[in-house]
Amino acid sequence: INAEYMGTEAGLFEKTNMLLRSFSRIQCVSSMRPRQLHTTSPLQSGMIPQHRDSENNKATTVWDFTPENWKKAQQILAKYPPQYKRSASMPLLTLAQEQNDNWLPLAAMNKVAEIIDVPPIRVYEVATFYSMYNREFVGKFHLQVCGTTPCQLSGSENIIETLEKHLGVKKGEITKDGLFSISEVECLGACSNAPMIQINNHEFYENLTPETTIQLVEDLRAGKTPKVGPQNGQRVAEGIMGKTSLNIDVDVFKQYRDLDAEKAKLQAAQQAATEKK
Repeated sequence: INAEYMGTEAGLFEKTNMLLRSFSRIQCVSSMRPRQLHTTSPLQSGMIPQHRDSENNKATTVWDFTPENWKKAQQILAKYPPQYKRSASMPLLTLAQEQNDNWLPLAAMNKVAEIIDVPPIRVYEVATFYSMYNREFVGKFHLQVCGTTPCQLSGSENIIETLEKHLGVKKGEITKDGLFSISEVECLGACSNAPMIQINNHEFYENLTPETTIQLVEDLRAGKTPKVGPQNGQRVAEGIMGKTSLNIDVDVFKQYRDLDAEKAKLQAAQQAATEKK
């Protein structure tokens, strides 16, 4: 379009139309919403895990440590600087679980959150992540059978079947008397002495057979304290082929100092020194 034409009335009309079309395109582009990328579906409110009150686990329940365990809690907290007391969440949860018959109600988790001065959700995150915390009622003796590959190859499935048949319950269930519950757990680090059971997150019972498993259960039922460790007579960690090295007759348990005796000697020496002064 030449300058002479643009100076006419028709040219001015054409120029106006061009400007209007340009403005329309600009307005159209500016009104377009940018595309949003979603990597996951949005979580609906009904899908958020929530606590549901039960007869033994209500949000309104008042829970606290016993006076004796309060002393233990203070000893645990003393190990951490005040600004890092949230690091005490795991030992405090363990203490609470042991006080509460081997499981953690919501009220106990809330108490731990109050003690370490964090939002309760921070404690819930810990308790739901680690399988050693039981958020539902379990038996007095929680029989945790390792089912990972070395134990499975050594007969852990037979151990589980033996327990289920002898106790009359399946995995995840509790006996009617409330004494026993069975769980299958991941590797507990006793592979060379497989198969094995851990009870209440503490004691290991290794080199089990169906017969020694039943004996272990009956000893617990009778109130006895079963021997911890291998149940086949061996004293150290050995594979299924037995000892293949270090074949010397040494009582390995006598190689270590009696720390309690050493502590008593030290305290006696300190007391004698004080009295002498």
